[in-house]
Amino acid sequence: MSTVKLTADTFEKTVSSDGIVLVDFWAAWCGPCRMFGPVYEKASAQHPDIVFGKVDTEAEQMLATQASITSIPTLMAFRDGVLVFSQPGALPGAALEQLLSAVRDLDMDDVRSKIAAKQPAS
Repeated sequence: MSTVKLTADTFEKTVSSDGIVLVDFWAAWCGPCRMFGPVYEKASAQHPDIVFGKVDTEAEQMLATQASITSIPTLMAFRDGVLVFSQPGALPGAALEQLLSAVRDLDMDDVRSKIAAKQPAS
């Protein structure tokens, strides 16, 4: 699967879906973003079961602000609608593969229980 352009209209529906969704926040003028782009595209071709989204921070400034993006590129990973990873900086291919393996191996019941434990009691 190739990468999917995400916009303010499609972002929430995409990241809240079941499965793994990676999101690359980038801009055309950003050198590290341009270096990371081919690595991200290659990974998207190798992992057709994962959604690889891209958010152009210039075209989607409000979305970038809502996602608290302060540095690009920033990579976010969602699994079953839960944000499980967020980090600025371009990753080399091997590190991206390690991240994908780690996200695949997550025990989502454990992740959800830890999130619930952090919520204030009502």
